[in-house]
Amino acid sequence: MRLTPPTQLVEPADGLFDDADDDGSGRTASWVLASGAAAVIMAQRITRSRLALWGLHDCVSAAELLVTELVTNAVRHSRDRIRLMLTAEDGLLRCEVEQADPVRLRLRVGREHLLLAGLACCWGTARTAEGKIVWFELPTPVTA
Repeated sequence: MRLTPPTQLVEPADGLFDDADDDGSGRTASWVLASGAAAVIMAQRITRSRLALWGLHDCVSAAELLVTELVTNAVRHSRDRIRLMLTAEDGLLRCEVEQADPVRLRLRVGREHLLLAGLACCWGTARTAEGKIVWFELPTPVTA
């Protein structure tokens, strides 16, 4: 996927906007955000809105905090689009933040890593052709 610098939200989301990229199951959705300070606020709104829609109210605070940290980090290190993906299945909420990052995976420990270690049941990073994905999972009620 070739990412190019946008100036605003690239693909709309939730009740705030039309959900442009839902997998049809109702439990996986992704959005492409323009890199910039507005991406952080938009990611927070999207996360709150989607988790409320899915009935995952107990996960909202932790998920919103972690998404905020990851998107802030992506904005800081990438001038390209950022993709946020949320998936809820099998008792887990998985959040992924993908960014184009020419430097790739940095070997440093930052605030986001400390928060991930303290709040997420698991987390990690993966290289992509254009950069990286940072992901985390939070436990959810299995019935959700």
